[in-house]
Amino acid sequence: MTPQEHNRFVGLAHVGYAGLHVLMMIASLAVVGFMFENIYSRSQEMGGPPPPAFLGVILVFAGIFNIATTIPSIVAGYALLKRRPWAKVAGIVGGVVAAMSFPVGTAVAVYTFWFLFSDVGKQLYDVKKQEGPPLPPEEWQRQSGDSAHSVTPTSAAPGDWR
Repeated sequence: MTPQEHNRFVGLAHVGYAGLHVLMMIASLAVVGFMFENIYSRSQEMGGPPPPAFLGVILVFAGIFNIATTIPSIVAGYALLKRRPWAKVAGIVGGVVAAMSFPVGTAVAVYTFWFLFSDVGKQLYDVKKQEGPPLPPEEWQRQSGDSAHSVTPTSAAPGDWR
């Protein structure tokens, strides 16, 4: 496979994992919501107190945590599919966060790390930096009698600076 195909599959894997994660979050929320409503209604029928408020706090915290662990994979998938210059960093971050979710997230993370750290991924994302500073203008010449660090223009003396 070509590097572009691997890049596309890694991006799709991150988007697919994020979609699966969101679907599981919605299903979990529906099940827990149903259970919470059932417990609340039975408690009211029996004349007991409502369930403790910390259950709601736990649900909110779990929802925020799930959303926070899904966002890096969405960003990584987008960056990899659009071939953004920051896609390698986003893919690494998305892979690290996805690795916490066994087995699907771990598989996505392993494929991401294999691709980004292998020669195939380096062909795509490791761009050589500039070799050095730009060369001086062509009208500059080194004078043969001066030191090696002395560079002067060949034109006439500079104008009046006042």
